Amino acid sequence: MKARKATPVAKIELLVLDVDGVLTDGRLYFSGSGEALKTFHVRDGHGIKLLMQSGVAVAAVSGRRSPAVTARMRELKVRHVVQGCADKVAALIELTQRLDIDPLACACLVDDTADLPLMAAVGFAAAVADAHPLVLSAAHWISEAPGGLGAVRELCDAMLRARGASRKQ
Repeated sequence: MKARKATPVAKIELLVLDVDGVLTDGRLYFSGSGEALKTFHVRDGHGIKLLMQSGVAVAAVSGRRSPAVTARMRELKVRHVVQGCADKVAALIELTQRLDIDPLACACLVDDTADLPLMAAVGFAAAVADAHPLVLSAAHWISEAPGGLGAVRELCDAMLRARGASRKQ
């Protein structure tokens, strides 16, 4: 899958983030009445805010539905949130058409094999440090931090540096 050369991160216009295992550590907390809690890292949220302020759009796309994701993305002012998504490539295409962005001007940050088609559809495919080995081998970039523990911030910082962001991060 890595045969295509990566789009330079400075040219990325949209970052697509998986949720479970990327914005969270991948653990799901259930009570007797269903999912009760997800944890998000505050530095990931700050990185997302900085990236959006620099002009890069951010989307959260998840195969699951969660009120916690809705609340966190609303808090961060992430406007593009797709939950319960069975086909992330179709979601990417719909989103890029709506935003008038070439899919090759998009990046994704993922962790598991269900996201391999999404990785192939974007110009810059990134993986969290604790991603599945097949995902790691398909990635153009791999974080040092595991999912849910600062990996999103790492990628946001790398993108901001590439874009020449000069303000304090």
